[in-house]
Amino acid sequence: MGISARLAAFIAETPRGSIPTEARVSARLSLLDWVAVGLAGKGEPIATIVRTMVEEEGGAAQATVVGSRRRLPARAAALANGATAHALDYDDTHFDYIGHPSVAILPAALALAEKTGADGAALLDAFIIGLETACRVGTWLGDAHYRAGFHQTATAGAFGAAAASARLLGLDAQRTAHALGLMSTRASGLKSQFGTMGKPYHAGIAAANGVETATLAVLGLISNPEGLACAQGFAATHAGAGAGAGVAASGDPKAVAAFDDLGRDYRFTRVQYKFHACCHGTHAAIEALLELLSAEPVRPEQIARVVIEVHPRWLAVCNIAEPRTGLEAKFSYRLIAALVLSGRSTAALTTYTDAICTRADLVRLRDRVEVTTNDGFGSLETRVALELEDGRSLSRHVDLDRPVPFEVSRGKLTVKAEALLGKAAAGRLLAAVDELEQGAPDRLAALLQG
Repeated sequence: MGISARLAAFIAETPRGSIPTEARVSARLSLLDWVAVGLAGKGEPIATIVRTMVEEEGGAAQATVVGSRRRLPARAAALANGATAHALDYDDTHFDYIGHPSVAILPAALALAEKTGADGAALLDAFIIGLETACRVGTWLGDAHYRAGFHQTATAGAFGAAAASARLLGLDAQRTAHALGLMSTRASGLKSQFGTMGKPYHAGIAAANGVETATLAVLGLISNPEGLACAQGFAATHAGAGAGAGVAASGDPKAVAAFDDLGRDYRFTRVQYKFHACCHGTHAAIEALLELLSAEPVRPEQIARVVIEVHPRWLAVCNIAEPRTGLEAKFSYRLIAALVLSGRSTAALTTYTDAICTRADLVRLRDRVEVTTNDGFGSLETRVALELEDGRSLSRHVDLDRPVPFEVSRGKLTVKAEALLGKAAAGRLLAAVDELEQGAPDRLAALLQG
């Protein structure tokens, strides 16, 4: 059975009862995080712009739009909600494929759940199937796809959005394969947009494309169902490691095994949550610096040089040497190191302004930071060294790729939601997430309008 057929069968035929408890718990945590960052980001320029466009276009009152009192067509709601939830770049990340899963998939699932009248359990079920599809497709496309310049949130994430949409619309395996085939000619998103409003727009594109392709498949639109994996398909034309006959031509071991144990092991449960409001690639460096400063407080004037050692993949992502805007600051190892070393919060949304990019004290500290690479490091592994004016050297190694108990993640996400929304609103959100599977998603939708 080919890759597309295997995926289609997984999407259409996986019994809800076979989805393990840990997958449902993980999905609820991601749902909690998605609503919190979406509501916090509703006033961002990208959110306002896209919301204005879809409100002006109007249409059938099918689904909730974050920050709006109006219900709009499902595809429009998915576009706006995806862009809004990724506006702060503060949402969850998965490093099997270096992408943000929830912002691409949940907006599509929620929009179609509202449109079709699905209950909360069906919404969560579709979300899980979409998350797992995105992780598997992204892993199969591999590092080569990412290094070539494609943003996996928008590419692999779009296939996940199509999967969630197909599940909610009740497509059988054959029509699901057509939805995936349509997505193979629809998915798009380039890393050249990082540091601009184009990056959060990617999440909206992926979600809206998921709604569109699954809806068209319901209506009978036929595609090449092997469009993902055929000789001139998506992987072959987008630098995918899995290009060709469905086996990773590059020999990338992760890509070769991408669809092993599909439906048995839910890999998306290794999702990572952000507790700093900047690119996830910088988080290990932040944690290493915080650990160093906790062990031995150092003043900025004592620092002669800072060396940050990372996996090479991050140089094209979060190594803007001299950021000019608050958005670019979130993708700058050098400036973020300066923020940490000067005692500023990297978790506070108010930290990332255009003004910090030109502050003389921060620029002086930024220019003492050097970023180097280590091919032997994992994606979430970083070593930081401080060379002090008195000749001493301090170093710390951090690897964030370690299991975190669900209760610990929930506690941290609760604190994050309270910081973003306030304690009362965070409490209402927690209750809505906990009760989702016992009723309709109406309570959740009502929170999003706020």
